[in-house]
Amino acid sequence: MRVTLESYGGLAAAANFRRRPDVLDTDDLPESDAAELARLVAAAEAMPAEEQDGRGRDAMSYVITVEVGGRSTVLTQSDTAKSPAFAALLAWLRAHFAQQR
Repeated sequence: MRVTLESYGGLAAAANFRRRPDVLDTDDLPESDAAELARLVAAAEAMPAEEQDGRGRDAMSYVITVEVGGRSTVLTQSDTAKSPAFAALLAWLRAHFAQQR
């Protein structure tokens, strides 16, 4: 499984404009981490985003693309409207990428 995280918007939108997405391949992870990531992805795919109310136009938006066996799933949510499952997946990915830097 390959997972890509992209972030858009927010107060630092100009600074993030040309930033490359973070990419993770589960083949490069320990088996326990790969299993946890697969569990988080499945939960996020199953739970829709909360409805946005128009506030937070400068909020961060996140695009998580999951590629498995030639199939891609794109999950898009924002700080103002994200499901708990998406938030858990996002937190896990951010922690992983922070350790890699």
